[in-house]
Order: sequence, then structure tokens, then C-alpha cells
Amino acid sequence: MPEKTLSILVAGGAGFVGSHLCERLIADGHRVVCLDNLQTGSRHNLRGLEPHDRFKFCTADLTEPLPARVTRTRFDRIYNLACAASPPIYQRDPEHTMLTSVVGTDRLLRLAERDGARLLQASTSEVYGDPIAHPQVESDWGNVNCTGPRACYDEGKRAAEALCFDFERTGRADVRVARIFNTYGPRLSAQDGRVVSNLVSQALAGEDITVFGDGRQTRSFCFVADLVEGLMRLMEHPISPRGPVNLGNPEELTICQLVDIVLDLTGSASKVSYQRLPVDDPKRRRPDISRAIELLGWRPTTSLGDGLRATIAWFDAGARPRSRRSETELVA
Repeated sequence: MPEKTLSILVAGGAGFVGSHLCERLIADGHRVVCLDNLQTGSRHNLRGLEPHDRFKFCTADLTEPLPARVTRTRFDRIYNLACAASPPIYQRDPEHTMLTSVVGTDRLLRLAERDGARLLQASTSEVYGDPIAHPQVESDWGNVNCTGPRACYDEGKRAAEALCFDFERTGRADVRVARIFNTYGPRLSAQDGRVVSNLVSQALAGEDITVFGDGRQTRSFCFVADLVEGLMRLMEHPISPRGPVNLGNPEELTICQLVDIVLDLTGSASKVSYQRLPVDDPKRRRPDISRAIELLGWRPTTSLGDGLRATIAWFDAGARPRSRRSETELVA
């Protein structure tokens, strides 16, 4: 990690992952400008940072021109974590979702070009679609339904990757692209459709646990602190990887296995309610993290049990809103 103080822009910094990243960057002594439209992020996530003299918050939407507070500042690093990641949320306004990824990434790449800044693009395992190859390796071109209800997010992220690598190939920007797999931890919203927050909030409320499909579809869950470490190592790697890097936990388990673990840790007597699998929901998801291990010396270190205990404690402390049966799907 760099020893000098850097000027860093974090787009989407009030969100789940973004707020943890901002905290880590401030703790490491950097100056941070957090830009967020608060579509899914919250100022509450930043309450410990806003009094800090090295932290500034700016409400803005990347589909619109960048605000003066951003354009007047010169940055050394730019993290682009902007874009809703929950299908129920991003499908409500698919045009905005697509433009956030495409137009927003273009705006930030041009800012990086102007400042000579390094940019990290938060991409997603969703670029693999419902994968044919397993586990997912970065050379896999993906199996995405380009006209389906999830396409605004999946294809938006794929287009954003293409922009990043075009800027890199033409020497206009120094870029890093992280393909992020399922991440969980404190500050997840109980209503955003992420599988861990759905299960934990329902179990704590004693409600039926919603499982979509037969529960045999698989996911791999990475604790948010481990992901943040991976993002920062990728950003600070001195040489461009010249391609995307998977960041996630390679331990694969079924949704039913996850349900059993959550019920055991919460002591809940909730029953399981099986419902129809959403359109284009991936059946298997596990990252091959060989590149991250080789390039970054990175791998997750937080066990699922420890990470879930921390997440459950956060929800149980009252951070979750008034519980109600989730109508959202289990997502990455």
C-alpha cells in the first residue's frame, strides 16, 4: 500500500461495500471524496466519517455531469463502485442502471485521464451470466441473456469493462477491473434482495425463510472486509493485470446449506418457503481466484461462521428496518 497520502474519489461510497472502503482509506491516512446518489447508499453508513477533516461527501448521480466539488479536485485514485446491485432495485429503472454503468464509467475514466489517476472499476460475477464453465475464470466470456430482465445490469457492467480496457489499450488511463462475487457483512440492507440479508432478517424475525427454486443453486460468500482488502491490493498493484481479476470466496455451498447455517447461528425456528426461481438466476457461482492469489497475494481469511456472526450481530442490534416478508430474490 502507498506510504504517501493520496487524494481518492470513491463513487458509490455510501453503499454497503463503498462505506467500508471509505473507512479503510481514511484509516490508512488518505483524503477521500465520497460521491453517491443515495439510491441504495445511506449517509448513516458514513456517520463515523463525516466529522473527519480528510473526508468529504458529495450527493451526485453519475448519469449527470460531475459536480464542481469533484471536477475542482485532482485525484490520485478513483474507485467506481456506483450502480445498484440488487435485481429488484436495478430493474425498477433499467435505463438508469445501464447509464450508470456506461455513462458513469465513461465520466470517471475521462476524469482519470485528466488527472493521470488510476481507476478501479467494480465489475461483477454477473458478467459470467449463468455460467457454462465452473468455477468461473477470468478468460470465460460468459453466458448472459442480453435481452432479459437482468441485462441492464449484466450488460451495463460488461460495457463498462470494455470502456476501461479501451482506455487502457489506447494509453488514456491506468485501470484495474475487479469482478466481485457475492459479498456480505454489516450494513447490508434487509430489503435489497441480497441472499444473506434476506435469510438473516427473516430468521431473526421468526418469519418463513424464502428460498427460490429448490435451493440447490450454489453461491460463494466473501466477507466485506476481505473484499475491501482485495480491492485495495488490486488498486495498488504496480503493474496493470491487463485484464479482470476475480475477487470472491472460492468456498461453494448451496442456498439450502446456507439456510441451515443461518438457522443454527440465530437459533431461529423459521420454516422454509420455496418459491419460483427468478428469470436468468445463475445455477452455480464460484470464483477461480488463482489470478488474485498470484498477482496480489490475496485470498479471503474470514470464515463463513465468523462473518455470519458479525453480520447477525449487526442486524440483531437494530440496524435492520422493521421486518416484513421479503419479496426479493436471492442475488449476487
